[in-house]
Amino acid sequence: MNVVIVDYGMGNLGSVRRALEQLGAEPEIATDPARLEQAERIILPGVGSFADGMAHLDEHGWSAALRARAQRGTPLLGICLGMQLLATHGTERGQHAGLGLIPGRVTRLDLMGCQARIPHVGWNDIKVTAAADNAAGRLFEGIADGTDFYFVHSFAFEAERPGDVLASVDYGIEVAAAVGRGHIAGTQFHPEKSSKAGFRILKNFLEAEAC
Repeated sequence: MNVVIVDYGMGNLGSVRRALEQLGAEPEIATDPARLEQAERIILPGVGSFADGMAHLDEHGWSAALRARAQRGTPLLGICLGMQLLATHGTERGQHAGLGLIPGRVTRLDLMGCQARIPHVGWNDIKVTAAADNAAGRLFEGIADGTDFYFVHSFAFEAERPGDVLASVDYGIEVAAAVGRGHIAGTQFHPEKSSKAGFRILKNFLEAEAC
């Protein structure tokens, strides 16, 4: 299987690659959007700001390539900032258009009413909320409510459609831990750093059916 990890200069690529290799995959770290053409699975990792992330994607041609592959039904998984970039727009350092693959906006936690310490760093248990008719919810097959995952973030995804929230986490307020619709999904937590449960998420993604 051709699994492509997008290298747009803002991702923790090594740990994602190692996790996939431990699951038996042979991932490719791609620096050229043309490499997506033959991809059977795409992973969009990310660390940093929404504004910088979209600037890098736009500048190097990744945005158009990712949208094109999404339209063709290629399974796509965003991780951390990569999940946030799936949104319609983000509010970090001004208003910025996102990839627009899952309707919603990305907002700083305290502006959402969170009074807990920011950034949100550490292990927290999630609640699986995937709607029965949401194919992306298969990402959480075998994952029980209360399972811990590792988070590092100051902004959160506010989904326009409640049914697109696959899992949530309580951090003083309810925050989307994962979003998805059809063959596109994203996790706010880092599955590659979340032990066995995180590896199960990645395994489920690798086994997802293409549209």
